[in-house]
Amino acid sequence: DFAPSVYEITVMEGPAETTTKKVDVQVIDGGGRTLLPGFIEVHAHLMLMGPSLPAMEGMTTWEDFAIHGTRMAEMYLMQGFTTVRDAGGANGGLRRAIDAGQIIGPRYYPSGAFLGSRGGHADFANFTAPPGESTNFSRLNMAQEVDNVADVKKYGRNNFRMGATQLKYMQSGGVVSAFDPWQLLAGSPEEVAAAVQVANEYGSYVMAHSYRKEAIMNALNAGVKSIEHGFAFDCDIAKVMKKKGAYITTNLTAFDPGLLDIPSIANVPASLAKAKSASATFAGYIDNMKKCPVKRGFQTDCVGSVEACNIQIAYEKHLNNEFFGPYQSLVTLTSTGGEIVALSGDFTNPYPDAKLGVIEEGAYADILVVDGNPLEDFSVVGTGTKWFGAEPRPESPETIRIIMKDGVIYKNTL
Repeated sequence: DFAPSVYEITVMEGPAETTTKKVDVQVIDGGGRTLLPGFIEVHAHLMLMGPSLPAMEGMTTWEDFAIHGTRMAEMYLMQGFTTVRDAGGANGGLRRAIDAGQIIGPRYYPSGAFLGSRGGHADFANFTAPPGESTNFSRLNMAQEVDNVADVKKYGRNNFRMGATQLKYMQSGGVVSAFDPWQLLAGSPEEVAAAVQVANEYGSYVMAHSYRKEAIMNALNAGVKSIEHGFAFDCDIAKVMKKKGAYITTNLTAFDPGLLDIPSIANVPASLAKAKSASATFAGYIDNMKKCPVKRGFQTDCVGSVEACNIQIAYEKHLNNEFFGPYQSLVTLTSTGGEIVALSGDFTNPYPDAKLGVIEEGAYADILVVDGNPLEDFSVVGTGTKWFGAEPRPESPETIRIIMKDGVIYKNTL
């Protein structure tokens, strides 16, 4: 039972002669701890359990995906994330179950199926599987092959029909996918613009998987509002982003040598070679972000078991602090994420009535209480200093004492 304890107090409203009234509230003494907005993850994949994309395509049923997504949703909330934007592979069912109270989880912004070209980063079939609509991922609307403007519009609209709050377009090649070099410039300008057009029709926006500089620039010029990964980021890109009002989300674990040990990379020779090449090419990202800062959201991009993603999330928090310091890391984890998810607009935003990622009057009551002061000791937000070889993490960090979402307390160890 996650209903909060209730205390009865008397509140005076108006002049002294005004009649008093009783309201039900819970009174909590924080004891000198720090109150924060709930954390916001803006690039997760709650349905994708790994160990590789071809394995999921060939050996995973909808029941497997649903059970994994349910466990991931609870894990994210208990790690302090009261809002998650899913970056591909999930439709509206998980959100509906969370919002109806059937399962425990964060506020949820799914993107529906990945949209990408044949042989691109959204082509998860193996060599012997029939491509296109015959694939497992296509049948479940988790990934769709779009090779022309008509397909982009068709499947983009279908994503919104299936509960997406924004669209995810694969503008570059990737690492864990089998057929594409990461340098691939996927999608014509007309196709990217078609995705933006459909999103605009729904009052929403496009997030684009973009590695190389040309892909990022093409996406921004087409009207994409959220650049995913963006490893080729530089000051030229920063200028365009600021002009266009765009955001970037980057998984900083991509700059860790341990990346090469992820099973979905290490077990696929082509992916391992791509990871080595990409890591060497994008070594300037951190310095460029410090020289020409833009609004950056928190991204983990974990594909794997619940336990592995728990560890990766904690390590991603740690890397944010190591590279950008505690204050900027808190902004990334909270208010910037709130701005990003609000781009879904009044039509498709499932939570349009208040702000997310801030503590202010009228904002949603998504609140954490942590031990100590994260500006002095960032570990209190639940960081982990080790990725591969790390010990299993607890269900919820001990230093996060209260987790509240929408006024309901899911954890209180005060």
